[in-house]
Amino acid sequence: MTNIPKTMRAMVLTGHGDIDKLVFKPDWPTPSPRSDEVLIKVHACGLNNTDVNTRSGWYDKSVTSATSGDAYQSIDEQSEGGWDGSIQFPLIQGGDPCGTVVAVGEHAPNKLIGKRCIIDTVLRDWEDPLNIKRCSYLGSARDGGFADYIAIDHRNVHPIETDWTSAELSTIAIAYSTAENMLVRAGVTENDTVLIPGASGGVGSALLQLANLRGARTIAMVSDEKREQVAKLKPNAILPRSPKDLSSALQEAIGQTKVSVIADIVGGSEFPKRLEVLDRGGRYTCSGAIAGPLVELDLRTLYLNDLTFFGNTIFKPDIFPNLVRYIENNQIVPILAATYPLAELHAAQKAFIEKQHIGNIVVTMD
Repeated sequence: MTNIPKTMRAMVLTGHGDIDKLVFKPDWPTPSPRSDEVLIKVHACGLNNTDVNTRSGWYDKSVTSATSGDAYQSIDEQSEGGWDGSIQFPLIQGGDPCGTVVAVGEHAPNKLIGKRCIIDTVLRDWEDPLNIKRCSYLGSARDGGFADYIAIDHRNVHPIETDWTSAELSTIAIAYSTAENMLVRAGVTENDTVLIPGASGGVGSALLQLANLRGARTIAMVSDEKREQVAKLKPNAILPRSPKDLSSALQEAIGQTKVSVIADIVGGSEFPKRLEVLDRGGRYTCSGAIAGPLVELDLRTLYLNDLTFFGNTIFKPDIFPNLVRYIENNQIVPILAATYPLAELHAAQKAFIEKQHIGNIVVTMD
């Protein structure tokens, strides 16, 4: 580990709470890779809803509000506010790093040194990698990418050859693996019509691109002010975020009142209206609830229409290589909304919470 400093810059989460719980440390200890790990010099790291939700304690079941960043007001200090349970503080968040491998542990391959890479965010038991009960998440169960360096198992590291910038590559890992998993689990093909609420966000815009890639007919739901930018991603139709009559809006836009798939990260009060336009035998695939986690479900809608629901968090190891292939084959494009220096992560997260952007916000180290 020659020429690697003993300390580094890091944004450290010191507990559940307001944004001041994120503390910038200019001299945090640089991690050392274990035998199966590599050390990565981080160039950039994207922001995601899980960063806001973990910081604020939103994953605690006592919280019923949207992901506004202030859930900490309704939880106690002992809350298990992480997505997979309790969290050990201090913690470096950030599940979306892009960087270069600069050192390897004893049992990690030397050929990775010097490789530019993105990281599979699911931390697996590599003796039983398909066992979702033994999985956790980067930036939640262990330190993530809001720092100059990160140590990670070499099997999570995916070298990539592309002319994308590091900031652009940092829009991919969480948003696109989430979206890809949602579509794979729901079995989306060219025969499907896919309704995508919240199509302007990181996961939403990824869903739109990846469903288009499969040849599916895509319907994006976005606010009027984001319509023009989302149109550049070429959905088959764009609907308002909350149309008064969703069925009529679909009829006017695509000539039918039903869809075969709803790919939802929004949830909230509009959930029942969306479910009513899901065709008999349709699939509802979900990996978020930014508008609120508690929804009203008429079980008759579920069983009388033979619907199938998919909840998605942990994805199989073969999902991530798909993303690398899409990038290297120029099959998707990055949607980079803005970049901020690491020291300005507070401002970046505030902008993320306001959700006036399209795509992803990224912090940069260089």
